[in-house]
Amino acid sequence: MVEAVKLLNLTWQPLKNHFFHCSTYAFRRKPRTLLIRASSSTTAASGRNRRSSASSPATSTSDREAIRAIRLKKVEEIKSKGLNPYAYEWNKTHSAQQLQDIYKDLENGEETNSENDHVSIAGRIIARRAFGKLAFLTLRDDSGTIQLYCEKERLVDDQFEQLKAHVDIGDILGAKGTIKRTEKGELSVCVLSFAILTKSLLPLPDKYHGLTDIDKRYRQRYVDMIANPDVADVFRKRAKIVSGIRRTMDSLGYVEVETPVLQGAAGGAEARPFVTYHNSLGRDLYLRIATELHLKRMLVGGFEKVYEIGRIFRNEGISTRHNPEFTTIEMYEAYSDYQSMMNLAEEIVTQCALAVHGKLTIDYQGVEICLEKPWRRETMHNLVKEISGIDFNEFGNDLEVAKQATLSSVENNLDSKDKASIEACQSVGHLLSEVFELFVEPKLIQPTFVLDYPIEISPLAKPHRRSTGLTERFELFICGRELGNAFSELTDPIDQRRRLEDQVKQHEKKRAAVSANGDKKEGIENDDDSYEVTLDEDFLTALEYGMPPASGMLLRVYYFQGLGIDRLVMLLTNSPGIRDVIPFPVLKVQQ
Repeated sequence: MVEAVKLLNLTWQPLKNHFFHCSTYAFRRKPRTLLIRASSSTTAASGRNRRSSASSPATSTSDREAIRAIRLKKVEEIKSKGLNPYAYEWNKTHSAQQLQDIYKDLENGEETNSENDHVSIAGRIIARRAFGKLAFLTLRDDSGTIQLYCEKERLVDDQFEQLKAHVDIGDILGAKGTIKRTEKGELSVCVLSFAILTKSLLPLPDKYHGLTDIDKRYRQRYVDMIANPDVADVFRKRAKIVSGIRRTMDSLGYVEVETPVLQGAAGGAEARPFVTYHNSLGRDLYLRIATELHLKRMLVGGFEKVYEIGRIFRNEGISTRHNPEFTTIEMYEAYSDYQSMMNLAEEIVTQCALAVHGKLTIDYQGVEICLEKPWRRETMHNLVKEISGIDFNEFGNDLEVAKQATLSSVENNLDSKDKASIEACQSVGHLLSEVFELFVEPKLIQPTFVLDYPIEISPLAKPHRRSTGLTERFELFICGRELGNAFSELTDPIDQRRRLEDQVKQHEKKRAAVSANGDKKEGIENDDDSYEVTLDEDFLTALEYGMPPASGMLLRVYYFQGLGIDRLVMLLTNSPGIRDVIPFPVLKVQQ
């Protein structure tokens, strides 16, 4: 104990702001004298000091290590009393929110003492204050918060002294007691006994500054959720969205299936795969970049409605809109076309919005989005003409004329990189798509189905039945972002093979151009073009057995496919970036 006092004296100066902020983590109403016990010594702090701590910086590394040392001493003290600071279990009878609901009519100053009103709760302590023989703690579980009213006379043995000496903000506590509402209206558990279930060794972020380091919030999501409860609400809403999608799909007769994550050929899209090596097989395998081709095999096998919610992996860029692994839903329905998929997309998104918000008008980053059906449906050609003034129907297949007309119309709005992208286009279809991405996509704020994509960029879609050079494909855009992508599926095995072979040839040309231009620097491969694209011969064999006419919401040539669940969650939770809706996003190595 003497050693603990010495350690406290040595470290008090850098720790004083921490203790003061701990004491006022959630209670700021009364600037009274406060008693905090770090080990066995007593330290008093005035209201003036507590207020000055509000503007102090977040706990430094040296403070953090000193606090950890003191808490380790507390762990040893608790063990020396024959107690376990890391319990095996605790029998909870209620959650914090259940108590708030059950006793919502309890009057100020009223207390319940019947046997039926004895409760047991557990959660993390996020605030504490003590006055002589009385202490107040705020306990948070995953449903909400409730106050613990700790009176020395009510606690058995020396538990009140143990509470003041050993319980810190961040500890996970179990408490048993009765219910009362204080004179000031705070519903409280009058604690009769308690136990430290998990002793926290590290301090929580400063109450007044919170965990504001964005990078640290993503790297230490567990701390982010403790310090910022709204973050956890996003993930609860995400769970509702996924459940809502499953309910909708199941109610429509779709069967959920699981397809391989490790694949012999990373087929279904042109995207850089992650490569791993299988020791027993003695071969490379790829993490899937799409679920498409195996789901289509299910249609060949006789299933008529299938879907999969799964993780996709693409070894490409990281940004606020892209993560190397992400979640999609991909579905296929036999004997239907892409018009059916538009109706299904509307149904899924609106049902999810109702599940999360209970309404179809939502706010996203200050913009009001109306999800009322029906949504706008317009062709890519018409949208490009409407916004850029360029009519690509006039060019036929004359690529040079199309490039010249495009550059003369929009050159003033292009930077050098965009201009180079336009000049590098290999067909009129690619050029149309490039202009669409540059000028049209950002303006598609309200829900819009963009129809009839060029055949050159849609290798897995059926040719349009009325327009040569186009396919029956749509993408769904909301807030300038693609949420879904669907086709009338290509079922002709000969046409499919030819298109996939053309895709491989085009990719090899890009690789050759990269190599010839010396774009590989210091052994670093170009992120977009240096990977290998191979044919999935087994899929082509499956098509030759015959796949029924079908539609599907499926891959995008880049990053996202199917219905991008991560982007849908971003929309319905008003989250600005994909990292905000993924509990543990992939980040660059911290320097």
